[in-house]
Amino acid sequence: MEPTQTAIRFYFDYVSPNAYLAWTQLPRIAETYGCTIEPVPVLFAGLLEAHEQIGPAEVPAKIRWMFRNVLRKAALLGVEMNPPVFHPFNPLLGLRASSLPLEIAEREALVSALFRAVWARGLHISDPAVVERLADEVGLRGPLLVAEAQSPECKALLHAQTRDAIRRGVFGVPTMEVGNELFWGYDDFPYLELFLAKRDPLDPAQWQKWSAGPPPSAVRDRSRRGSES
Repeated sequence: MEPTQTAIRFYFDYVSPNAYLAWTQLPRIAETYGCTIEPVPVLFAGLLEAHEQIGPAEVPAKIRWMFRNVLRKAALLGVEMNPPVFHPFNPLLGLRASSLPLEIAEREALVSALFRAVWARGLHISDPAVVERLADEVGLRGPLLVAEAQSPECKALLHAQTRDAIRRGVFGVPTMEVGNELFWGYDDFPYLELFLAKRDPLDPAQWQKWSAGPPPSAVRDRSRRGSES
């Protein structure tokens, strides 16, 4: 019996430009280290709510920095990137369509088409007609796929995937999970590769000292109260 290939679970939402960049580079990593890729659509807004966070788009200074940052990365990678039609936008239809039980190659083609639609082609994937056309372009039956994506079962599946991701410790996108190890963001790819190459620089003994976390401090609360007085 052949050994089971290591799986990289890729948690993503189409609203994330870093998830788009990560998706374009993940096949190289999977091929280099003999891994499979398991794309897992999740609702980024659900992750934010569960962890009581706000998204980058809600902080004007942060979103401006982030778009400049991803444009630098895209230029170095040679990845086409253009402004989305809207941002943030409602990604539900695209995420649900990507959650349907498709063949591996079909799912990867659909995910690639939807990512490129948002971040390269200036298309609005909240529009069912757009998703139908994209599905047709990759050889899927667009009208049927969109109809199935809007079914109660598919809607429930996306929520279940998001809840499971939260249970596993996922708090943002993109997140790559290998075994019980999480790597967050495109910028974590160097550490993901070291881990897959069995050269993880993390010292388990050092991690033991940190894993429980330091005790809570009231310093931040006091400083916040002082700024409000």
